[in-house]
Formats: sequence, structure tokens, C-alpha cells
Amino acid sequence: MRNIAIFASGTGTNAERIISYFQAGNTARVRLILCNKSTAGVVERAKKYGIECQIFSPAELKETSLVLDWLEEYEIDYIVLAGFLLLLPSVIIDRYGDRIVNIHPSLLPKFGGKGMYGERVHAAVIEAGESRSGITIHHVNGQLDEGAVIFQAEVPVLPGDTPETLAARIHELEYTHYPRIIEQEILKIQ
Repeated sequence: MRNIAIFASGTGTNAERIISYFQAGNTARVRLILCNKSTAGVVERAKKYGIECQIFSPAELKETSLVLDWLEEYEIDYIVLAGFLLLLPSVIIDRYGDRIVNIHPSLLPKFGGKGMYGERVHAAVIEAGESRSGITIHHVNGQLDEGAVIFQAEVPVLPGDTPETLAARIHELEYTHYPRIIEQEILKIQ
């Protein structure tokens, strides 16, 4: 069985869906949550499921081996970013290579990069007059939202949509597809 670490900075709804998905099978399990905010909702979600959660500062992530040490201590095979707003340092990317995935709430390459997260993305999509939006699941490299695309799914942008209404449809895509695509990618590991 493979061990997954989830990096998250926010409420943890995607993390919870991933945890729940893998509890029902034997492909992998979420072994560790890594978070850069002690007050983030994902911390409580981890406790609810009895999953270890380690908190670190941005400086500890960038300037020390602390996070990499935890990944090794918990024997992590695969890394999932779920609402994580910091760039991973090259030492982690080099160590895990294409065993790191992220989800982004737009159809990349549109509406990705610095400052493009959460409702900011949905507001930009609506403001640009896009007729479709969706999710992109991609490998992580050293650049924001520029890793190789693994999967995309779309929803229409409806007349009268607000960032909140569009976000609700995007979240449903995330919850439906992200755990399944993670499992598909884990099954490729030798």
C-alpha cells in the first residue's frame, strides 16, 4: 500500500474527500497532512480522521530539511497538493519527481500562476467572458501551475454566474475527479 502526504493551506474539503476515498480501498492511504497554517480547517479535518498533521512555516519549508525529513519519516510515496499556496522547494520536487500532483480551478494554461487561486480565479474567468471553466490536475514542477497536464474537466460558465456559483460547480468537479485521478497515477508507480 502506498503512502500519501497532502499539502494544504485552507479548509481541507478536497483533502477530506481524498482521505475518505482512499479509506475505502487498498491502493493507498493518506498518512500525513502538511500545512503551513495552524488555524487552517484542514488541521481539524486531519484530527477527525486520525491522520497525523505537521505544521511548518514558509521559512522551514524553503530553508530547512524539516518537511523532507517528515516525508521520509512517514515513508511517503506520493504527494498531493490540495489548496496549497506555496511553491515546493526543488529538493522535494527533485526527490519525488512526477509523484507530485496539484489541482487548479481553471482550464490551464488560462488563469494560472501567481495570485490565481480560489475565487480570484473564478472572478477572472467571468470577467474575461469565458464560456467554459473547469479543473486541471497536473504534475508539479518548479513553476506555478506549469507542470504537465494529467486531466481536465469542464463546466459551462452560465449567464449571471458569480464567483461563488461558478466555484460550487468547480468544487463538484474537484470532488468527483481528483481522488480517482490520484489513484490512477499511483497505480503507475513501479
